[in-house]
Amino acid sequence: MHWQGLFFPQGFMTGVLQMHARKYAIPIDTLGFGFKVQEQQLREEVTSPPTDGVHISGLWLDGARWDAQGRCLAEAEPGVMLSPLPVVHVRPQRDAATPEGCYFCPLYKTSARAGVLSTTGQSTNFVLCVGLPMRPGSDADHWVLQGVALLCMRDD
Repeated sequence: MHWQGLFFPQGFMTGVLQMHARKYAIPIDTLGFGFKVQEQQLREEVTSPPTDGVHISGLWLDGARWDAQGRCLAEAEPGVMLSPLPVVHVRPQRDAATPEGCYFCPLYKTSARAGVLSTTGQSTNFVLCVGLPMRPGSDADHWVLQGVALLCMRDD
């Protein structure tokens, strides 16, 4: 069995921004991330790396599921707390803003959703917010009330 994982995802994401900033000779503080959930469910299905950014796989939706047909967040199936998110293309972009109709989904390393406050003032368990398209007719408040978050790993 082949296992991969990140021990410090915040550092990895900073590295992605640094590589992009150096490649295009732009200030890193003007960069943010854009997100696009791919059709590929598994990393093995991805045939080539992106020109910019990275593909990330192995994330889990807690409290929701990904609707592959609608390409958006949907309610979790009854009795299913965690569902896999397909491969995500994470792309640095200037002055990144989450598009209309997206939920700022918090990404955590573990399901605890809590951690020690670091010197930056953020939890050591929090990684970043991922913009995910919402089901038509829903709004961010709906997903917040559902407690929807992304996790880097399952508890089992």
